[in-house]
Amino acid sequence: MANLHVSRLLEELETKAHHKSRLSEVSFPVSADDLIRLEALADVFDMDQSELITALLHTVLQEVEASMPYRQGSKVIRVEDGDPVYEDVGPTPRYLAVKRKLEKMHPAVNNTTNQTTALKSATK
Repeated sequence: MANLHVSRLLEELETKAHHKSRLSEVSFPVSADDLIRLEALADVFDMDQSELITALLHTVLQEVEASMPYRQGSKVIRVEDGDPVYEDVGPTPRYLAVKRKLEKMHPAVNNTTNQTTALKSATK
């Protein structure tokens, strides 16, 4: 049982170190009201403010991606179960194309996919 706990701990530490190695520094203006909110949340949850901002930004970006609207175009791209599926003319296809292009330009992102797969294989 102890080995299981140690293995989990080592896996968690490795994941955190890997995640930390992928972080980039950015700076941007924040309103005074938002700065107070950030400072209050950081204090309540006993977190470093930059760690909190990283977590918040990550969560918001996931929500934005998941919430992008589908806008039906006029072109049928395939038929599923006898029903036509129309192209998406909303922002999602453009966003995904730009995201893929940027991922190819950032070697750290490409290496992460390979490293994550290797980590999962090594822990099995």
